[in-house]
Amino acid sequence: MDIQQISELIKKRRSIFPETYTDQPIPKEVIEQILENANWAPTHKKTEPWRFKVFQGKALERLSGYLGDWYVANTPEAKFSEKKLEKTKKKPLRSACVIALCMQRDPEERLPEWEEVAALACAVQNMWLSCTALNIGCYWSSPRSILEADEFLQLGEGEKCYGLFYMGYHQMPDIAGKRSPYETKVSWFSE
Repeated sequence: MDIQQISELIKKRRSIFPETYTDQPIPKEVIEQILENANWAPTHKKTEPWRFKVFQGKALERLSGYLGDWYVANTPEAKFSEKKLEKTKKKPLRSACVIALCMQRDPEERLPEWEEVAALACAVQNMWLSCTALNIGCYWSSPRSILEADEFLQLGEGEKCYGLFYMGYHQMPDIAGKRSPYETKVSWFSE
């Protein structure tokens, strides 16, 4: 493998939002490859805690309805915005696929919970890099509505949702990345 290509892919990764997605569907085989790559994330004690709930087709309408209903039911009148409601409902409908990012806690609790959350985040990074390589736009969103969607997502005991991963082909130009130099965040110890 060429480290330059890997570095370029990592530096090219961006959050690409649903309003820029095209109507092109993502083939099931492509989604399966992305999920297979997610499945190869590091996992302490091999708990493989990631769990994914994939929404496509008519299920995106169901997700849109849930998110809209939750917003209406849980937003105080003084903070309610018709514009925000429409945006909330439209995001899944503009996407070719939305994946709920869930984690199944090790029933024996052999490791700290944060390590399993970190494993889920590593799985999501694998998904993100895979999408970047395939020119599929994506981003991870964690609205309170989905963090409280246990019943809607049919989560089991010890399972928790940490957000939604929106996906869709896009025609966005490459966007220059911005990071401060890594040297400003590193301390070296040699003795």
